[in-house]
Amino acid sequence: MGADALSDVLRAVRLSSAMFFHLDVRAPWVAAAPASSACASAVLPGAQHVIEYHVVVDGCCWGGLIDEPSVRLDAGDIIAFPQGAAHVLSSAPGMQAIPDLSYYHQPTADQLPHRIHLGDSGPADARILCGFLGCDTRPFNPLLESLPAVLHLRGSSYRGNSSLAFLINAARAETEGRRTGGEGVLARLGELLFVEAIRCHIEALGPEQTGWLAGLGDRHVGQALNLLHGKPAADWTLDELARMVGLSRSTLAQRFTYLIGQPPIQYLTRWRMQLAAGLLASGRDPIARVAEAVGYDSEAAFNRAFRRTVGTPPAAWRQAHILSE
Repeated sequence: MGADALSDVLRAVRLSSAMFFHLDVRAPWVAAAPASSACASAVLPGAQHVIEYHVVVDGCCWGGLIDEPSVRLDAGDIIAFPQGAAHVLSSAPGMQAIPDLSYYHQPTADQLPHRIHLGDSGPADARILCGFLGCDTRPFNPLLESLPAVLHLRGSSYRGNSSLAFLINAARAETEGRRTGGEGVLARLGELLFVEAIRCHIEALGPEQTGWLAGLGDRHVGQALNLLHGKPAADWTLDELARMVGLSRSTLAQRFTYLIGQPPIQYLTRWRMQLAAGLLASGRDPIARVAEAVGYDSEAAFNRAFRRTVGTPPAAWRQAHILSE
């Protein structure tokens, strides 16, 4: 029986979250965010990669990449920047500012999120929650590779999705209530918001789309991915995988490669290396046991595959990870 490939990837890439800012804004205002690499160590220490996202809970604003056209964001909209690009939020399109890194610091006495007021005095005409998601990128994160530079989910597109609406309302209530334990609750809500947004994004993908997420939504390729993720250590062959998803060998290979960008067995090898990297980083199991856990009978064969795929031997990967902790 196959696994849920999306859940499997989210576990393996160590998704983490922090709801960091609660913006109360009144026009005119503008807020520029740096590339996430510039603030990652402050907002989510230890994360290999950081995604910033914003949820408009009241009012409206504009958002987008710096030096590119912005999009209007209405109440209920979510905008995320999966590749960590610098971006801007503002009360009107075309406004620019210089990112202020002094905002990005861990709290001392007050709990997250930091409350920030921008613009003229008076009641806020928009409220925005700003959060960060951390994840591993190395050696293989198929989800991140398939996400665009800007992911905009319109509130009007998920009005029938009670789960996403509930999560947004819960985050808003937790932010405004600032109860004990709120940081932890908001962190979990941020992760759930991201997962639900990804699910909505998958459902909205057109038939012409390619990539890992499009593959998940494809009847046969999605089933193949779930099978590979369900038993990554199994001795998979293209013939066996094709038989189980009900396609010919050549049709599956062609369809899988078109959507995912690589053949099924090559994908499996890369995914095995991601799993192995996690086991190596834990530092508990000897390399021979790690090799066996991801489908290699020989430690030497595993060493060759890991070095060929990742670019460094397993022992060196483990040592580098331990030193970076």
